[in-house]
Amino acid sequence: MKIVAMIPARLGSKRVPKKNLRMLGDKPLIAYVTETARDAGVFDAVYINSEAPIFAELAEDYGVSFYQRPDQFATDASNNDEFLLDFCQNVDADIVVQILPTSPFISAEEIQAFVNAMQEQQVDTLVSTVEHQIACVYQNKGVNFSPLEPHISSQDMQPVASYATVLMGWQREKFLQNMDNLGFGYHGGDGKIGYFPLKGFSAVDIDNEEDFRLAEAVLAYLAQKGEASEPKYYQSKGNTTAHHSEADVPSILKIDGIEQADFDHENAPHVHIPDLIAAKNNTNSWCHRLVNTESNSATLISQLPGQGNRKHYHPDWNEWWYIIDGEWIWEIEGKESIVKKGDFVFMPKNKVHKITATGNGPAIRLAVSRADVAHVYPEGPQ
Repeated sequence: MKIVAMIPARLGSKRVPKKNLRMLGDKPLIAYVTETARDAGVFDAVYINSEAPIFAELAEDYGVSFYQRPDQFATDASNNDEFLLDFCQNVDADIVVQILPTSPFISAEEIQAFVNAMQEQQVDTLVSTVEHQIACVYQNKGVNFSPLEPHISSQDMQPVASYATVLMGWQREKFLQNMDNLGFGYHGGDGKIGYFPLKGFSAVDIDNEEDFRLAEAVLAYLAQKGEASEPKYYQSKGNTTAHHSEADVPSILKIDGIEQADFDHENAPHVHIPDLIAAKNNTNSWCHRLVNTESNSATLISQLPGQGNRKHYHPDWNEWWYIIDGEWIWEIEGKESIVKKGDFVFMPKNKVHKITATGNGPAIRLAVSRADVAHVYPEGPQ
């Protein structure tokens, strides 16, 4: 199985002139995905595909290959099917993964997961998408709602997905068949098609000048290692109990002391929990999110004695935990008890709670809630 990455890079661009060569930080825009694809470790070759020889210099600088497409496939009138067909007819591969240089913040882990998903799902075409969990309209008609039904909260609404386009993958032979039989193949034609959701900064796509300014702001943020300031909220003058709310689970767990976090391998169809735990470095705290859907999430959390979460409550969500291993001090509304391996713990909303690992070794729990649930932290001693 030969897997090749292809980075299309036309020199001409009307909305942002020469955007693939424009500097973002200290290197040209195209360098970001070129380095990431090169370092992902899943490709037999990485090609920059362009009509312009200057990209051959860049390819050499960044240790990848260069494919010079004919000038006829570098005009505004040329489409993705045409230059991809030209590439597939001239470069040997079983799978071709297209990575757009206009999404500079795609990660090596996401590329690895994309390639793995394409093979595991045995699809002919895999499309990266972005989910929008909000009411959506197409041709003046509701897509995921009806004006003749009661209002549905966005958090309970079925998400609608749009193309992220940064990652597209094709089984080369099936793509060539689609081009022969249908005259097109970009969207998958009559083959088996899968969809791969992306989120966060990976979905940033530079199409215009405002997008480039946004990318510069994201780059500056990432240069600070993504350390956002603590959220602060307006308090009523009569409110004597200050509190603040957090909802981003990766940030919450990082503040709670989790040293190793894996949010990239969620929603796998089959996971053997004992093997997963055995593969972890259990001398450190870690988490591994198993499930993340619109309805719930499930995360394995392992912490060492003395470690745990901060005292908090959930104003609009009930959660439950299953204790996989070890012992925990379980505090609810100021009352403490010990929970241990095999125990099930249910936490109603609006109950202030805290859990702390105890005993002589790692304690592991399966936390089941939802990824966007508000965690409200009373100010003061924890």
